[in-house]
Amino acid sequence: MADYTADVIVIGLGPGGEDVAGTLAEAGLDVVGIEKELVGGECPYWGCVPSKMMIRAAGALQEGRRIVELAGTSEVHPDFSVVARRIRDEATDDWNDQVAVDRFTGKGGRFVRGEARLLGADRVAVGDDVYTAGRAVVIAAGSHAAVPPVPGLADTPFWTNREAIAAKEVPESLIVMGGGAIGAELAQVFARFGSQVTIIEGADRILPPEEPEASQIVTDVLTAEGITIHTGQFASSVSHDGSEFTVTVGDKQVRGQRLLVATGRGSNAPALGADVLGVELQRGFLPVDDHMQVVPGVYAVGDIAGQGAFTHMAMYQAGICERAILGQPGPGADYSAVPHVTFTDPEVGSVGMTEQQARDAGLTVVTGSTPVPSTSRGWIHKVGNEGIIKVVVDADRGVLVGATSVGPTGGEVLSGLAVAVRGAVPVSTLKNMIYAYPTIWRGIEAAIQDTGL
Repeated sequence: MADYTADVIVIGLGPGGEDVAGTLAEAGLDVVGIEKELVGGECPYWGCVPSKMMIRAAGALQEGRRIVELAGTSEVHPDFSVVARRIRDEATDDWNDQVAVDRFTGKGGRFVRGEARLLGADRVAVGDDVYTAGRAVVIAAGSHAAVPPVPGLADTPFWTNREAIAAKEVPESLIVMGGGAIGAELAQVFARFGSQVTIIEGADRILPPEEPEASQIVTDVLTAEGITIHTGQFASSVSHDGSEFTVTVGDKQVRGQRLLVATGRGSNAPALGADVLGVELQRGFLPVDDHMQVVPGVYAVGDIAGQGAFTHMAMYQAGICERAILGQPGPGADYSAVPHVTFTDPEVGSVGMTEQQARDAGLTVVTGSTPVPSTSRGWIHKVGNEGIIKVVVDADRGVLVGATSVGPTGGEVLSGLAVAVRGAVPVSTLKNMIYAYPTIWRGIEAAIQDTGL
């Protein structure tokens, strides 16, 4: 057992924690960074980066199939080993984080591999060693794949996103439990590589946080690609006979070679012993103020702070936390225009409030929308042009409070809408802008005109 001191202790070196630890170390503080798994976190090893490599590969296959409607004839022969190899060689270094560790220590930080446990607001244990922070403790310990308590599930060799990302072969058939972003993305990937895929979603539609129009468009596309979708009932039991899964949903039994559980994320705060901080967890997440402080001297960023499991959220919060610890003036967190993208094909980009959320907030709501195929670029795009641009307006203030962009480049079209929501750009200004022709984002103008304001 040994005792150590530092200016700042950072627990968890995912995107947010690594940024905080590296920035503060470069600023001259003595920083200890603790990570029990891989420096960089879920995103580069089992999430954002490798999954988008899979999506890119699956998209290339689909584009090959679309040649028939655009340019002639084609034959497509999927080979999953190509993308599996790319994930290992280019994204994850075969799940080795030495480059990331060296990046942090190269900035002057001290790296500790191990599982952290909070002993108090300024003390952290890793095994038998105790670290005391003179200035701050930053908790960035992230989240984990949540596994629902479905009878029989725990006794089966199910996949989470990690096993799906690490797969070297495509299963003949795949059941996806959960029709959120991760479930929908990976379902489409494996289907395009030849797997027979079934999605089970307990809500009344897939992508339940999105606008209903967005959910319907993606449902129609996935169904047309051969994916079976069950909604409105949760799985009631799971079994595995050594070669095949059986999932009971209502009066149906769904069978598949593999089962992917994609039912959300759970906070890692309880496992840290966060109760010693004397705060009540909110849905399992740490409560923070506008400057990411939990209690004096303790900060939290990223998934564990409960504002969404997005890398861009962690990075945004990291900057606020860094300024607070360094005593630099700066604005607090503003979540009025949080963007997120589901990278299905079509992509679903959203920012701010949905129509229902705006109505629930008591706003005077006016909406406008336009189908992407009616935009100039969408019409030219032809096959694979499914989508919609929808805006949600607070009519009393005359500004957008939310927007959704579904389409071949839905996430990219979202950027202009995100600026409009965050900057409270008047609808009158948006009506009188010049929109480039021929683009999909020209549809923003049509959606604004559709509000009638």
